[in-house]
Amino acid sequence: MTDQTMPTALDLPMVDPLPPETQKYFDICVEKLGMIPNVLKANAFDIAKLNAFTGMYNDVMLAESGLSKLEREMIAVVVSSINKCFYCLVAHGAAVRQLSGDPKLGEVLVMNYRMASLDPRQSAMLDFAAKMTIASAEISESDRQGLRDVGFSDRDIWDIANVTGFFNMSNRIASATAMQPNDEYHSQFR
Repeated sequence: MTDQTMPTALDLPMVDPLPPETQKYFDICVEKLGMIPNVLKANAFDIAKLNAFTGMYNDVMLAESGLSKLEREMIAVVVSSINKCFYCLVAHGAAVRQLSGDPKLGEVLVMNYRMASLDPRQSAMLDFAAKMTIASAEISESDRQGLRDVGFSDRDIWDIANVTGFFNMSNRIASATAMQPNDEYHSQFR
């Protein structure tokens, strides 16, 4: 475990002072979340890197999509479970609990998503994300067609792939740097 005052095991302190736009963004985080997520603090040693990270995150997780916010968070948890990313399992597990109103769903997705009571659409989506995480080169037209068969559009498939890809990248960075989740996440929405 790293020093809890630092978001990662790397000695990369946040820019001080933060640019006004960044400080405003962090103030909004405190107002809405009650904290500044450590992933943001970790990236704040370089404001261009922070802006690139938040821009991509906001695009894949918050932009208009045929996927609900909950579905995107479910993908984040399943990918993070396969990759054993402590930070993302804790943070996005809390988001699944919040968005679903079901603490059990957040836990089962962390442990084994195949045990969850999911509809066929969600099961197919998570199977695709899992296959992409484990063996992306093995994705074939039949996998994409399987998603279409349960109601996903080609745009939705793009979004599933982008959320999956984003979390595969961020899981690896979080694990490599020993990124620690904020303590607040552990008890949220239980």
